[in-house]
Amino acid sequence: MPIRPAGSGEVSGDPVHHPLFARCYARLSVTAETRAGLAALRGRLLAGLSGRVIEIGAGNGLNFAHYPGTVSEVVAIEPERRLRALAVRAAPGAGVPVDVVPGTAESLPVGSGAFDAAVFSLVLCSVRDLPRALAEVRRVLRPGGEVRFLEHGTGGGPAMVLTQRALDRTVWPLLSGGCHLSRDPVGALRDAGFEIGPYRSLLVPEKGPALPSSYCRLGTAWRPVAEGTLR
Repeated sequence: MPIRPAGSGEVSGDPVHHPLFARCYARLSVTAETRAGLAALRGRLLAGLSGRVIEIGAGNGLNFAHYPGTVSEVVAIEPERRLRALAVRAAPGAGVPVDVVPGTAESLPVGSGAFDAAVFSLVLCSVRDLPRALAEVRRVLRPGGEVRFLEHGTGGGPAMVLTQRALDRTVWPLLSGGCHLSRDPVGALRDAGFEIGPYRSLLVPEKGPALPSSYCRLGTAWRPVAEGTLR
């Protein structure tokens, strides 16, 4: 399976470039690990995985330390240069082999049917072409391959949903690296042909006032076993 080498984590012509957001995210995400309870959720997200795993939108690599020893390899895709460099630094601290690779969710630089599992962690909100990205994940998963997701999206009552949609149409994507608040990650996976497994809705952080970005889903989906290799 051909994979471009990670090297220093920097390549020319990066398709995603949000330097200011990347700096802010790198700081805030570390704080959120404890204050928002994300570290515990990452552990639940990745528990029980095995084999070869592709992580879509690895960010600064906060998932790496939570992969169980039953995982033989993680190929971590991250398009943003600054975050990718941080992920490269985080990779040696993982308990499993991690290769950080430049690329986008819409055009994964890996072979078809090469992975046992795929991981989405707070990334589907910012993917530019969600149907195309999910089609790519179906391509690179083996038939029966598993998807683990921890994603935020639409939620709350009518007033909150209206607020999320209004923010998506105005300032939120500009301020948050292309993030959208009103997407439905479970519905998008279902529409892309995945079989939806158990999942739960939760607030992040669990305590305190609910924010437009607080409505999360944690769960599992599968590429149908009956499918052949997608090309």
